[in-house]
Parts: sequence; structure tokens; C-alpha cells
Amino acid sequence: MEFAGSIVIFVVAAAATATLGMAFRWVDRKVTARVQWRVGPPITQPFWDVLKLMGKENLMPVTARGTGFLLAPIVAVASTAVVAAVLWRAVLQPDTAFMGDLIVVIYLLTIPAIMTIVGASASGNPSAAVGASREMKLLLSYELPLFVAILTAVSRGGWTFQLGGLLTAQHAGAPVVWSVSGALAFLIAIVCMQAKLGQVPFDLAEAECEIQSGVFVEYSGPSLAMFLLARMMLLALMPLLLIVVFWGGLYADPVSGSVPWWAWLSFLGKYVLLVALVTLIRNTNPRLRIDQTLRFFWFRLTPLAIGAAILALVGREKGLPWL
Repeated sequence: MEFAGSIVIFVVAAAATATLGMAFRWVDRKVTARVQWRVGPPITQPFWDVLKLMGKENLMPVTARGTGFLLAPIVAVASTAVVAAVLWRAVLQPDTAFMGDLIVVIYLLTIPAIMTIVGASASGNPSAAVGASREMKLLLSYELPLFVAILTAVSRGGWTFQLGGLLTAQHAGAPVVWSVSGALAFLIAIVCMQAKLGQVPFDLAEAECEIQSGVFVEYSGPSLAMFLLARMMLLALMPLLLIVVFWGGLYADPVSGSVPWWAWLSFLGKYVLLVALVTLIRNTNPRLRIDQTLRFFWFRLTPLAIGAAILALVGREKGLPWL
């Protein structure tokens, strides 16, 4: 019975996250179009894009290694679906979160990027190989500052890697973001989120004007649809992760256990704000070169993230919650 309940949660969370991701992708495309003085697509366009690709033939180049090429998009979607189930269950039912689920989420969120590298490398296309190389360097550059930023929140939450524990600690005190170290770590995590989503200025692995869509150049039909769906789901999951870790998640009344209406509005406002920031950054920055990206993450963001972690430790040691 418990297994059946887990399956239901998995399916519902995956479907809801996919729907939410498509809606946010439409917001991103619509805002981008208005910035460029275009009308933009209708709200149902992301859904029809995925559905249309699902109905097309799945072509595979003769130079491709079939197993890696075809399995990569399936694994990418599956990993994002599991993350959706874990995150939404932690938000709606913090008491049911399992030990170390934050580590599981961080690990699974790297799978789509790894599968992008695997699929592009298996395609046998030179442009895809360049894109895979860039994706690999990008992954190695932003994961360290992102993890250190999350570690800052973990230290402020009592050194728990349980999402429910982080939420409980923030509900009992104050959200991590309402401190100097927490605010700095939160800003760093937002920049890393932009890179994980593959958005400008960190869309180096696709770069249509340079390497003809790079990692996705040989993909078509259902395989391309699954990669696009995984990206859309990540657009819904990454802001959710940041809200849970840094911004207190969804507040529930400690007496009744119910969520008041204003808490839902606050949660939705946080969500929309982070998606708007992703779109704003995308439309106001030029694409960086790969060497500029590496220097930015390794020599600027990583020292800042380490500084935020040190500030959090000092604040915890000295009893200064604002630090």
C-alpha cells in the first residue's frame, strides 16, 4: 500500500512539475518576445511543441552509438521526475521527508546535464562534441559554488541534510535568506541556477549561432521532446529548491497544520519572482565565452560562497543570527 502511494505521488508530482515547467517556459518566451517587440507564442505553445515532437520520427545518425544516444533523454526526464516527487513531498509534508534527501536531490539534479553530455558525445557529430565539452566544463564550474551556497543554509539549519529539517528550522526561527551569509549564498545560488538551466549568459552548450544547437543538433522527435521536457521541469524545480533551502518553503500553521491563504500567496510570489529573475538575466546579458564562465565561477563565485559559509559558521559560533 505504501509502495502504491509512492507511485501515485511520483506520477502526480512529475505531471504537475511538467505542467508548471511548460507554463514557466511560456512566461519566459512571452516576456522575451515583448522585450524584442514581438507578440510571442500562445500559452499552450510549449505543450504543442512537446506533443508535436512526440509524434515525429525519432531519427538517429549512422555515426551514433544507439544505446547512449537513445537512453540519455529518458534518464534525464526520469531523474527530474524523481526530484519533483522528493521536493514537492518535502514542501507539502515536511514530516515525511527522509534522511539525506537534500543530498539525493543535489545528486539527481546533475543527471540531466550528465545525460546531455552522454547523448551529445554518443551522436558522433563534431558540433555536438564541442557542445558536450562545454557542458562538461560548465557542470564542473557551477556545481562547487552551488554546493557551498547550499552548505551555508545547511549550517544555519543545524547541519541537517534533510529538507524537512531545514524547513522546520526556518519556520522556528527565520528564513536563511534573512541573514547576511544567507542572502549572499542565495544570490550565488540564483546565478548557479541560471547556469544549470542552460540560460543566457551560460547557454554555451547550445549556442545556436556558433555550434548549431550543439548538444541537441542530432536530436529529433521524442528524444528531443524529452530533453526539452527535462529542461522545462528543471525551470520549475530549481526555483522550488531555492525556496525550500533558503526561503522557508511553504509555511503551515503549527497548531492546525493547515496552510493559510496568505502563505500560498507568499509561496507563489517567491516562485514567480525567481522565474522572473531567470528571464531578466537571460534578456539583459550577452553569452559568455567558456573561459570567461570558468573564471567567473571558480575565481569569483566560489570564493564568495566560501566567504558566506565562513560568515554562517561565525554567526552560529558567536550567537549572531543576523550574520
